[in-house]
Amino acid sequence: MVAPSPASFAPSNRVSPDAAPWPAETSMRDVIALTKPRLMSLVLVTTAGGIWMAGSSLAAERSLLCVIGTTLAVAGAHTLNSWMERDSDALMERTRNRPLPAGRIDPRLALALGVFWSLASVPILWLGVNPLTGLLGAIALLSYVLVYTPMKSRSPAALYVGAIPGALPPLMGWTAVRNELGAPGVALFAIMFVWQLPHFLAIAIACKADYARASMKTVAHVSGDAAASRHIALYTLALFPVTLSLVPLGVAHHVYLAAAVALGLWFVAKALPGLVEPFDAARARRVFFTSLAHLTGLFLALIVDAWLTRPR
Repeated sequence: MVAPSPASFAPSNRVSPDAAPWPAETSMRDVIALTKPRLMSLVLVTTAGGIWMAGSSLAAERSLLCVIGTTLAVAGAHTLNSWMERDSDALMERTRNRPLPAGRIDPRLALALGVFWSLASVPILWLGVNPLTGLLGAIALLSYVLVYTPMKSRSPAALYVGAIPGALPPLMGWTAVRNELGAPGVALFAIMFVWQLPHFLAIAIACKADYARASMKTVAHVSGDAAASRHIALYTLALFPVTLSLVPLGVAHHVYLAAAVALGLWFVAKALPGLVEPFDAARARRVFFTSLAHLTGLFLALIVDAWLTRPR
């Protein structure tokens, strides 16, 4: 693939420094796009899974405040990430049409929204839910924005750092109900942490050229596709027993067990060839979409399992 010239990425509607903070081209759709709503929806599913799995009663208003606080924390983190990476996003084919690099939103507005949502989220979680959940929300927010985002251009180890804030939402759902970490909550964190590793390694292979243009340091870029593919296979194998850990802990039962085994074997079957041959972009995309289906199915099964086994 021939790398596009910098001029080909220059948007025609770039906002000038003297433009109004809310340019006429800005739409509510673009504002929502700053928050990366598809990623946010996945976070909210896992948070709801943590709340539901915790089992004991939680007042409706506290459940709502947990969801609102988590939503604002994720929206703030993603918006600040978009603001910080707007120049590198302009260099990548898959991100250059996002609102900031395309010039449809003034960076000042994006920064203000990101800061506002971030600052609003922690007090809601701390005061409206409990201090432990607020603390976890603050850790997720700060580690994503201040550590993971700048680290992406410096080291492939950013993969592991970024998995920490990504794994905290289901644990926050658990702590919202139980007000303690607890082994099941930690198991939820472990599931999300390990799941993200093959998920994002697959993206790194599929979008290797894009990441290289933006000088993002990924395993595929630094160590090659073969190493990234082996890591995908090994992390997917490690994920399988981690997903089953909820059963001996007594918070998941037959419905979840059946779904976890079926989904886990399917994911392993897609990832295991990476041990012997590197994935090309097309196969990496299939692994990526398999990972999305795996996680969604896993948490839906967890919610159904908890509903069926909960005393009435």
